[in-house]
Amino acid sequence: MAEEKMPFIEHLSELRKRIIISLIALLIFFSVFFYYSEYLFDVLIMPLKYKLVFHANYPFLNFIPAKAIIHSLIFLRPAEAFWMHIKVSMVAAFILSLPVILFQIWQFVAPGLFTKEKRYVGPFIIIASSLFVMGSAFCFFVVLPFALRFLLGYKMDKTKILVPKIAVGDYIDFCLKFILAFGLIFELPIIIVFLTKMGIVSPKMLAKNRKYAILIAFIIAAVLTPTPDAFNQTLMAGPILILYEIGIVASKLIKPKIKTEDG
Repeated sequence: MAEEKMPFIEHLSELRKRIIISLIALLIFFSVFFYYSEYLFDVLIMPLKYKLVFHANYPFLNFIPAKAIIHSLIFLRPAEAFWMHIKVSMVAAFILSLPVILFQIWQFVAPGLFTKEKRYVGPFIIIASSLFVMGSAFCFFVVLPFALRFLLGYKMDKTKILVPKIAVGDYIDFCLKFILAFGLIFELPIIIVFLTKMGIVSPKMLAKNRKYAILIAFIIAAVLTPTPDAFNQTLMAGPILILYEIGIVASKLIKPKIKTEDG
């Protein structure tokens, strides 16, 4: 019995070690960002002050000053602003410490992998971290400015009754939920490749069930978007479907290396 329990105890010990290392990395980054959290606030209000313009020539994208939707954020509770500093610092710390966290996850599952599979640790960490950052950046630079200007400016020029006054807690929660959601969504190609590698899905199966993917994309968007309106759900469902197609292409590239029912 002692010999049977020992591997499980060692497993828990290894899990605790990986969690502690991840938390230490998260705490270090959090301490740095919390000290400079006012600059993070300045960055997060950029979608309210600037708009993204596309050009046919270089530089293809450019932020230009735009008419401010709102000039200031308010807070309604004494501790609200303080907790927002903690939230933005924690999310920024999580994004920056993501490579460390992914490496610890890999190290935890590595003993159960074959030698040839362990060689993928570098590409896995780089690609997964890059996709998360790309998703967060896409949300911040493209989706948020468009969504905020639409939601806060819809027919505002035709009525003088509605005046946008946003609490800092509501605004920061809206932005951070969107940023994290898009970061997770951009991991979809890796998930599809992993499932293909495991033989659970195949490119043919993914293409055949595309109509269900569309339905699931809108269900996921409805769950992840911080507001219940169809406009924001569509903004999120669109990239999900594009990433789904990218995942199909990526799964076709690795299909010859595995045995599937279609192969």
